[in-house]
Amino acid sequence: MAEPVLTIHGVTKHFGALKALTEVDFTLERGEVHALCGENGAGKSTLMNIIAGVLQPTEGQIRLDGKLVRISSPAAAQSLGIGLVHQEIALCPDATVAENMFMAATNRRRAPFMNYRTLERDAQAVMHRLAAIDVRRKVADLPISSQQLVEIAKALTLDCRVLILDEPTAALTDTEARQLFAIIRDLKQNGISIIYISHRMAEIFSLCDRVTVFRDGRYVCTDHIADITPDDVVRRMVGREITQLYPDKLGADDACGEAILEIDNIGDGERFHDVSFALRKGEILGIGGLIGSGRTEIAEGICGLKSRTAGTVRLHGKAQSIRAYCDAVKAGIVYLSEDRKGSGVFLEMSIAKNISVLDLTSLTNPIGLLNRRAEAALAENFARRLAVRMGDIEAPVKSLSGGNQQKVALAKQLAVKPKVILMDEPTRGIDVGAKTEIHRLLRELARSGIGIIVISSEMPELLGLCDRVLVVREGRIAGELGGDEMTEEAVIRLASGVGTAKAASHAA
Repeated sequence: MAEPVLTIHGVTKHFGALKALTEVDFTLERGEVHALCGENGAGKSTLMNIIAGVLQPTEGQIRLDGKLVRISSPAAAQSLGIGLVHQEIALCPDATVAENMFMAATNRRRAPFMNYRTLERDAQAVMHRLAAIDVRRKVADLPISSQQLVEIAKALTLDCRVLILDEPTAALTDTEARQLFAIIRDLKQNGISIIYISHRMAEIFSLCDRVTVFRDGRYVCTDHIADITPDDVVRRMVGREITQLYPDKLGADDACGEAILEIDNIGDGERFHDVSFALRKGEILGIGGLIGSGRTEIAEGICGLKSRTAGTVRLHGKAQSIRAYCDAVKAGIVYLSEDRKGSGVFLEMSIAKNISVLDLTSLTNPIGLLNRRAEAALAENFARRLAVRMGDIEAPVKSLSGGNQQKVALAKQLAVKPKVILMDEPTRGIDVGAKTEIHRLLRELARSGIGIIVISSEMPELLGLCDRVLVVREGRIAGELGGDEMTEEAVIRLASGVGTAKAASHAA
């Protein structure tokens, strides 16, 4: 048999006392798409960062085409033909799309001047394969989904023989994802080997040839896709049966609670218009629609993160004056961004500081000094309540898995005792076990009296978790779905403008 293009043998990685990987093995054949699965914290991203030269292994060997190699840096990995598309977007926001795509090549060149016409022409040719994005635009002006496509396009500019895709579709629309799948199949036909990390079983079983499972930093198994089922993969990932992905919804007798939050005809005159709905006690209200439909803008308008020109926000029947996010927090309305890395948590800061950052006033003594003991106690309490898996409360958030980072982001919101939490893509890029925990937490919060609004692009999450769904199209509420009306087809029809449903109900 031909030598594998990549062989990992006995790789171990320590972060202080924490063992992220323990003697793991992995092989990648030439021209295959190989899925790597495991819960957040299983060691997938750690191994990929070792292969890509971002991290160095404590022990173990890496071979390319049978030859022992030491991958000392990302530049060294690229010179060996290894490209990595990170789960968390790592672009320069103030540079253009074209500049980001060819940054590695630009750093290597010796010419004193840049030929921007050639740069933009070459970048647009690559980007055209993925989406209609103007490569002259600044990355900072793009939505998250477009930034993810830029990350993928950047990897395609490299002369890769090994391409690592870490949750590449987490922020993409269905159309964008299908375009990516076509490119992956084309790359495979051209002999490029792909490591595909995803928690979406449908993608894995459609695209991949083999699947390897990690659990708790250890290798579990490798199987051909034809010899295994999605349920088998999930069981091996979590080491247990997951019998219920979503907690029970409200019963018929519970669905008529009082209105916690009432939104009346809010708009900004540009991105969203005449939006009205009510969030009732005990329910989880979903907001669906296509990416770019205005879902996030509506949430940001409610919370004062984006200005609005019309409408009223009422909390427990009382109109609120919300001109900035600090006004929303004081009123008891908090927002958890879809961009966990950019807006959800401070990766370099400690877990304790992240959890307490919105509640510093109550932790500060009369002379303005922060009570560190009180801060640690607050953080420990919420970390325990949300079952954050961590080594120490003073450890940086970047040391946590994606699912646990999301729990810290949620703990930060809970620390200010909110009345309403708006969550944008609450489980983007986290594994099935962590998703189940987050869903359970959200249902418990709803039952405790906190209003929960969930914006999600994942149809199973939207329909499985939420009691009602509002569908947004072109900045307006296209309709409301509840009970048996909540089907994937109904949501898609409303989102695409080919269906109708009852208007969103709201209290007078």
